[in-house]
Amino acid sequence: MEQTMLLHNLKDHSEKVSFIQAVKTGLGRDQGVFFPENLTPIADIDALLELDFVTRSSKILSHLIGDELSSEQVAAMVARAFNFDLKLVEVEKNIYCLELYHGPTLAFKDFGGRFMAECLAEFSQGNKTTILTATSGDTGAAVAHAFYKKDNIDVVILYPKGKISLAQQKLFTTLGENIHCYAVDGSFDDCQAMVKAAFLDNEVKQRLGLNSANSINISRLVAQVCYYFEALARLPKAQRAQAHVSVPSGNFGNVCAAMIGAVIGLPAAKLSATTNQNDTVPRFLHNKEWQPAATKESLSNAMDVSRPNNWPRVQYMLDHNWFSYDNFYSHAIDEQTTQAAMHHLNQLGYLAEPHTAIAYEGLKRDLAADGVGVFLATAHPAKFKESVEGILDIKLEMPKPLSDALAKPCLAVDLVNDYHVLREALLVKLG
Repeated sequence: MEQTMLLHNLKDHSEKVSFIQAVKTGLGRDQGVFFPENLTPIADIDALLELDFVTRSSKILSHLIGDELSSEQVAAMVARAFNFDLKLVEVEKNIYCLELYHGPTLAFKDFGGRFMAECLAEFSQGNKTTILTATSGDTGAAVAHAFYKKDNIDVVILYPKGKISLAQQKLFTTLGENIHCYAVDGSFDDCQAMVKAAFLDNEVKQRLGLNSANSINISRLVAQVCYYFEALARLPKAQRAQAHVSVPSGNFGNVCAAMIGAVIGLPAAKLSATTNQNDTVPRFLHNKEWQPAATKESLSNAMDVSRPNNWPRVQYMLDHNWFSYDNFYSHAIDEQTTQAAMHHLNQLGYLAEPHTAIAYEGLKRDLAADGVGVFLATAHPAKFKESVEGILDIKLEMPKPLSDALAKPCLAVDLVNDYHVLREALLVKLG
């Protein structure tokens, strides 16, 4: 029998919670994120890698969550959440792309968003819940679709007005019903700051039953661990032990999940967390000084984050030697190099949007001569139609979920960058 997963607040280690409490609470005291006190390896990784994706994912999540949920409960939740495909494509010799955009909103966040929805539906027991989240692109759509029309759950999404692609925006601002969207006059970091302010506001927190669906929520994070095991399961056995995984990184949740996987037995030897010009982490690794700069807009807008919420979790694992700093890489890729990487991939016969191209570029810089690399495609190229068509001088076909969403009117409300205005709007609408 697994033991209960105990998590502590990384800003206040005296605050300790169970998995269910962490999922329902989102953030801890002083805006601290929750993280497991211990991560134990899974016994037989070779046997685990022989299983199908849903069965293996159920075992991984049961191992991480412990005995708060029965294995039958977890298996049923995973089967409902992970009901779509993912692919591993060989792009060139010994370099593979893990495509995570075959879900309902065409982005990797479908995995975490849908599993989190299953968790909250399981744990809320009919009590009113309001999901409040900020999005720099794909989180909004994944969360909105995962919770759409779920009983007793409202979703409030803040996004930086004019700073995410139209396709990304329309996937969540056109739903209505229990999905409420605000276009904030500011950056993603401004949106994230307003979300954090709401979680420190006890009246709002209590009246609305606040929860967050950002990657700070532990349920999203553990769900994302699963697809890294699938990637390595699809590699030839002889190549698994030397695998190097490159993750396009903004808020650092996705690479955090990869690192959790490595700690519990994923045979990935090295990790690259590749950023765009918002380079807080690469600079920190170079000079050991945490100095977030103003957020810069880029082609890879979902990674336009200068204060990544998940970095404390990654740093915790590195500082406690759960994963070696020597095997962790982080480069900042500029706009010109991003476009060059897109062109190079296109010449190889692989169509990639900017985030995917950044992961590829980071992998190429870090991969050993005899290494095997996996880089992540986190979104369908058509979600960045304008930039992909402009850079590569091609015409993209729009997949049906996108063409349907683009044809609908945007229902978002404009909002000034002021928490008190948001607070009033939420209490009037949902309180």
